[in-house]
Amino acid sequence: MAFYDLSKEERNLLVAQINTEIANDLSQDKIEHILSYFSDEDTYIRKTGYLAIGKIFYTQSSLQSKIFSVLNTLMQSDDELIRQTVINAAGEIGKFHFDKIQKFMDMGLFDDHHRVRNAVIGSIKKMGEKNPVPVLAWAKSYLKHADKEIRREICHGIELRGRTHPQDILPLLKELEFDDTRRVSDTLVHVLGQIAYKNGCLKTVVAHLNTWKNKELVEKALDEIVDVHHRYKKFAVLTQDEAIAYIDANYKPL
Repeated sequence: MAFYDLSKEERNLLVAQINTEIANDLSQDKIEHILSYFSDEDTYIRKTGYLAIGKIFYTQSSLQSKIFSVLNTLMQSDDELIRQTVINAAGEIGKFHFDKIQKFMDMGLFDDHHRVRNAVIGSIKKMGEKNPVPVLAWAKSYLKHADKEIRREICHGIELRGRTHPQDILPLLKELEFDDTRRVSDTLVHVLGQIAYKNGCLKTVVAHLNTWKNKELVEKALDEIVDVHHRYKKFAVLTQDEAIAYIDANYKPL
């Protein structure tokens, strides 16, 4: 039975069971339960598994070295679900200890399977929200990578930090303004739209776009920003008309 087919009480019991069994595995130098949960077809079972690793890391420091040993072993698995869950578990640790798990992100970024690479994007999002300085420094090192998918994934990954602190990621996004790969430039335009509709963010984004040189890309980004203010009108601080008026008055490129 799938996780969300269970009642709330049954789900709580299952979460407690998974936490206990994973902790027991780590304490007893076993990986049977961890393997089972990390490879489960149910996304929410895998999520409970990697969240359990995060909880144990922070509450049972004596098991930290064992956690890294297990994650290193499982990262070599042929099962992409296991590798995906390893990356997500590492992401939980990286919220406060990025230096300890950076190598997992490096490996995951070049994984053959999109599920694992997507887990890196998700992890960059959650780590960047809590621990932006080392995460964004790491992300910056990949912005000029020869592989277009790496550039696109990094651009996508830093988006969440930008929704609340656009000033933190705009200098990184600017590095991509002349990227000649359509998938990268499309992602860049998308991210600029996503970081411009919360309180105070449009002002920050427009001011930074005034310093960009790729006028064609900036025009696309401004169109996207206007469109986002309509699509997300329930969440946007400004109406679409107010956003248009602000851009018309304040977009003055160098």
